Order: sequence, then C-alpha cells, then structure tokens
Amino acid sequence: MENLGYVRVAAAKPEVKVGNVDFNIKKIIELAKQANEKGVKIMVFPELSLTGYTCADLFFQSNLLEEAFDGLLKLSDFSRAEDIDTIFIVGLPLVYDNAILNCAAVIGKGDILGIVPKSFLPNYNEFYEKRWFAEGKKLQGHISIGRDRNIPVSTHIIFKLKEVSFGVEICEDLWVPVPPSSEMAKDGAEIIFNLSATDEVAGKHTYLLDLILQQSARCRAAYVYASAGFGESSTDLAFSGNCIIAENGVLLASSKRFVLGPQMEIADIDVELIRNDRIRHNSFRNRNTNEQLVEVSADNYLFPQMNPSQILDYRHVNPTPFVEKDEVKLRHRCEEISSIQAWGLAQRLRAIGCKNAVVGISGGLDSTLALLVTVKAFDMLGMDRKGIIGITMPGFGTTARTHGNAWALMEELGVTPMEIPINKAVEIHFADIGQDPERHDATYENSQARERTQILMDMANKTGGIVIGTGDLSELALGWCTYNGDQMSMYGVNASIPKTLVRDLVKGYMIGEKNEKVKATLQDIIDTPISPELLPAAADGTIAQKTEDFVGPYELHDFFLHAMLRHSFSPRKIFSLARKAFDGVYDRETIKKWLITFYRRFFSQQFKRSCMPDGVKVGSVCLSPRGDWRMPSDAASALWIKEAEAL
Repeated sequence: MENLGYVRVAAAKPEVKVGNVDFNIKKIIELAKQANEKGVKIMVFPELSLTGYTCADLFFQSNLLEEAFDGLLKLSDFSRAEDIDTIFIVGLPLVYDNAILNCAAVIGKGDILGIVPKSFLPNYNEFYEKRWFAEGKKLQGHISIGRDRNIPVSTHIIFKLKEVSFGVEICEDLWVPVPPSSEMAKDGAEIIFNLSATDEVAGKHTYLLDLILQQSARCRAAYVYASAGFGESSTDLAFSGNCIIAENGVLLASSKRFVLGPQMEIADIDVELIRNDRIRHNSFRNRNTNEQLVEVSADNYLFPQMNPSQILDYRHVNPTPFVEKDEVKLRHRCEEISSIQAWGLAQRLRAIGCKNAVVGISGGLDSTLALLVTVKAFDMLGMDRKGIIGITMPGFGTTARTHGNAWALMEELGVTPMEIPINKAVEIHFADIGQDPERHDATYENSQARERTQILMDMANKTGGIVIGTGDLSELALGWCTYNGDQMSMYGVNASIPKTLVRDLVKGYMIGEKNEKVKATLQDIIDTPISPELLPAAADGTIAQKTEDFVGPYELHDFFLHAMLRHSFSPRKIFSLARKAFDGVYDRETIKKWLITFYRRFFSQQFKRSCMPDGVKVGSVCLSPRGDWRMPSDAASALWIKEAEAL
C-alpha cells in the first residue's frame, strides 16, 4: 500500500462565535489550510461548527439556517479555489423535507461528497435537541447544493477512497447501545469521524476516553473525535474542546482541555494494521447486509505521496511493544501475567495429581522466572515448596556469579536445591561420539544442553514430578534453543513471554518480595548479561558468551516479532517502523542486518516450534502450533529475505 498504509487525519477545534457563520467559516478555513500544509488527508470539526452548537432557539431563525447553507457553499468553493487536498467534515443545521437536521457535511476538492444527519438526539437535562432537530435515523435521500447534484443524505454512508473507507457519526450516536459506527465498521468503514459537542462535568472526560477507546477496539477501527470548545456559550454548560484520536483501542492523540484558542490533533492512522486485524477475525469476514448502506465512491481523491521520512511524523512507534512503560500499569501487568502463568501451571499440576516439579536453575533470567512462577503455583495450591526440586547443573561455561545466584535463590525460596555438575558426563559423551572437546561448535554446546535436559527428565521420573520449561518466546522465534534440549520440557511456563518482558516480570517479583536476600539476588540476576554459558568463561571468570553478540539485540527481534505476528506487516514496513522506533539507538544498516537474521532464523527454526510443549498463552502473540501460529517447517523464506535485503 502507498505511504506504507498510513493515512494522516486530524481532529480540530476552531474558535467559534455563536450565530456568526462568517467568523466560524474563517476559523475553519484557517485550520483547514494548516492541516493541508501538514499533509492531513481527512479532518473533522465539531458538531454544528458553522453556527456554534449553543444557538438554542436561534436555530429556528431562517436567516441563520440560510447563512449556514451558504456557508457550506463557501467552504466548498474554498476547497476548490485553494486546491485543498484535505477532505474535511463540518457540522451545520440543514433544512430537509420540512425539518431541521443536525448534519455533518463531507467536503473534498470542491465537492460535497455526502450529508450525514445525526441519528440519535439527546433530550434530557440541559440537552433538548429534539426541540430544534429531527432525528435522522434511517433517513435516506438526496439533495442538491450549488453545483453538486444528488448529494446523498443518509445516516449510513461509507465514503470509499482508494486508500481508506470512512464513516461519520455525530456526538450522541456514540453513546447509544448500538452506535451507527458499529454498523459502518461491519460495512467496511476503517476510520470513524465524530463531530461532537460534549459538555464537561466532573468525571465525564475519563468516561469519554474509555468510550472512544472501547468503540475503536470493538470496531477494529480508528476513531477521530472533535468536540466543541472555545467560544461556545457557557450559559449553562462548559465545553472544553476535546480532540481525540484512537486506533484499535489505543490512544494516539488527545488535546489539552480548557484551552482559550484553536487546537488541532494530528495522527497517522495505520489502515493496514486495521485491515490485517480484521482479516484475522471472523466477525469482519462476512459483509453486513445492511439495507440502509449508501456507498460514495471517491477513488479519484488520490492522496499525494509523502516523503518516506515524513510518513510517521505524527505517530509514536513503541520500541518495546510487549512492555508497558507506565510504572504503575507495568506493575499491574506483571502481577496479572505472573498469575496467568502460575494459574496455568497450577491447573496442570492439579489435573495430573502431581505434587513435585523439577526446574533447571542456571542463575539467568529465564530459569529464575520459571522458578518464581512455579513457587507461586505451589503457593496457590497450598503445596509444600519442598516439592519443587531446583537443580543447578554447572558446566564448562558456568561462572561463579550465576552459580552463586542460582544456589542462593533456591535456598532462600525454600525449594529443594540440588547440584549436579555435567562436565564429566559430557566429556564421556564426547569420547563416545568422537567429539574433540577443544572444538567449540554446535555439538559442543548442544551436548551440554541435552545432558541437562536428560538430568531434569530423569529426576522428574525419579521424583514423580514434571519438568518445568524455562525457554521464552524470543528464543522460540529465533530457534535459539537446543532441539530436544532446553527446547523440551513437560510444561513451558515462559513459552509466550518475550525476552524484553522477562526482565520486567522478574523485577515485578523483586518489588513485591519481602525477603531482602531474595531481592538482592534477583537484582543481580537482572543485571547479569544474557548467556547460555555453554562456552568457557573468560580468563577473569566472567561470562564470555553473550547471546546478543551473536543473534542480535532482543529488543529488535521482539519488535520484529510483534510487528510480523500481531500485525502481519511486511519486511519493508517493519524496517520503516523500526527505524522510527530505534532512531538514535541503531543505525539503518544495523536494523537491516538483524531483520534479515530474524527472518532467516524464524523460518529455518520452525521445526522446533512444531513440537513445543504445552504452555499457557499470556499475551496477543504466541507461537504454539496448537493455537496462534501454524506454519510448515519447510516453508520458504525467500520472499521475505529478498524484500529485506532490498531495503
């Protein structure tokens, strides 16, 4: 898709003077010009923005209604004369069939593309819209305005452009049990624009934000909301001028309230993300058979292509999509995730009547998290922690730091600690298969991983327990695990936890831990470089084998993984997003290098995922072959690698 699937939108709040159409048009034009200069493709203004929302009985005055009608023509002429590329949506009272309708008019390049009346009118407290307006619900018709003939007038119009399809609803329409936007989304609208005049009362703003976010999530759409503000009458109400843009349940932009002046919020909507998400969900596969549907085709409204460097100017790209940045929300999420992990394990233990669990403890982050989850599961079930057999298995690359942390953690958590060195067993195995112990290749490394897995499996048999897997989602994605070694277990508690989240989950446990020795140990584990410790340590006894030196930064790979699996983005788009997200952290060539590595490893290592153990899903991305990701182990990666190499 052109522009990488992004469409730039805006929600604008101009200054208004109640009843002064000429003044209001002037202010609308000022913001429309600014939006056009910034590359905005579609923008929305507040409800009844041509007249002001708070005109009350002045709406019965014929000269005000005529002035608003003429004002619409002036805006259409402005759009044509100034060659404005931006499609903009304004609100006005419109006389139609001997009634006044509260309407939205969609204007594009001098044409009035459609008129959308308000479906539902409030008639409570200080809102008496039914005093002035007629409901537009189920209305279908046409009107001629100036040179534009047969303009559709309907509450259910889908405006179909080449780049995007959108719909329009007005204020109260959002607050009803089944908003018109729900039907529009089912009929193909990918962005919903709302012209509103929402008054401010204590607590309402938070509710409004939740409402907009929820509607965008339910519709799997973007929602662009512009509400009346500066200049509206404060006789009985206060209007703060909310400009809010949400996408698929995520807040992209929100204006400050109570600002004495015009405001405009701009965001780059990812239409491809919306379309891909709908494709993955059955509710959007069958077209809605809505008899009220009116389609306005405007394929000739081609949006100018933006400079590639400007495509994401109005969009924040989160470099850590699996991790919550807000500290309070992060703590809550960590608690929730750890509870899901522990609950899944507790259910498995209970189902099979098992009172023992075996966990390999290396002193690294993954095995630490697995042990903490197992402890939490045992506590949930009221089982003795001594039933958890923690085994540290030092090998050729084990350092004193990780060994000490592994042992200290097991002792302080009150599990049954064991130490079984693997050096002698692996050396015998080397002799049996003719492996030169000085040759530090894949056989050298994998023999150690499989020896450890054998010990864990045999100890599980001996104690009547199950082996708890420690491998995480990122390792599974890259195949950075030994087949039938650390890839295998009897239940993988970390299978859907990406590497970038593991550290935060361990940190979450640390924050809630009362035992100071456990806290100190967890902190040191968090600070330890990521390593499988399968190669001999450095001369000073520190870790020599650092995973990210070989496979690449996990923060990049987790970013690639989320974009590919959650949103089905192409290598080209993922690369552009990564450059935005990691600007100043990684240069262009570094991102490209590891993106190619990601695709190469992701495809070639599918066979390890095809037989991965059971493990509960905790987030929106999972690689279980029984659930979220089903892929042939011999699928060709050529298409993806070719595109990545050409970047």
